[in-house]
Amino acid sequence: MHKASITIALFWIIGTALMFIMNWDANDMQFNAILASPNIEAIFGRDDYGRSIIYRLFAGFKNSIEIILVVSLISCTTGVVIGTVSGYVGGKFDAIVSFIINLFMSFPGILLAIAFAAMLNPGKLNLILALSIGGWVSYARLSRGQALMVRNFEYVKASKSMGASHWWIVARHLIPSLSTPLLVEATYAVAGLIIAEASLSFLGLGLQAPEASWGAMMRDSVRYLLVSPHYAIFVGMSIMSIVYCINHTGDYLHKYFNIKESLTKH
Repeated sequence: MHKASITIALFWIIGTALMFIMNWDANDMQFNAILASPNIEAIFGRDDYGRSIIYRLFAGFKNSIEIILVVSLISCTTGVVIGTVSGYVGGKFDAIVSFIINLFMSFPGILLAIAFAAMLNPGKLNLILALSIGGWVSYARLSRGQALMVRNFEYVKASKSMGASHWWIVARHLIPSLSTPLLVEATYAVAGLIIAEASLSFLGLGLQAPEASWGAMMRDSVRYLLVSPHYAIFVGMSIMSIVYCINHTGDYLHKYFNIKESLTKH
């Protein structure tokens, strides 16, 4: 399973890198080869505009990664700061933050993203904003729980007794303690964001033509499912493969850190 995940990741990374090195054009149209089946020139076949499906998939992968990295950075930073400060400070501030977190978690994240994306104009920037609206909640919940536990540790109390400021304790002790659980959480979150980004693009609320998007490609391929099934199959397999790869990595990290922690205790 590990080899399969590594192979999948290398395929998309190397393929996307080669696309820029070899200057492959994902928007090149061959009107005499519309919906052509897989062949030597286009190993995944061509779409409804005669464009190479594999080139479009590589371009869509690049766009998805750019969006997801920015969304993850915004969500993780916002969630960690809010959750850590809330758990450390406690009191009314923590109660308010907890209420907001529970309020956001009472709605499915994809519905929140769809609602905000629908209110904004379609595009990369607005897609990032829509996905970031609820993305911080899981990080805040995790950070708050960790802060509530760590703030009672002896070394934190020792820092307080020595006159350390609250911000120094948060930055020096609380946030570093989150590194392991955050890495696992971020891995699963990325897989969810790939599906969310594809879903919004499928609904026409994400990236717009001529920019490549896996969700938009899936939407277009459905129209020709009976005529050219290879289009939908390759797009669907691409989404499934990268989500599987990321989820498998998350499972591996979770098991690895749990084993490491149990060995440390013994």
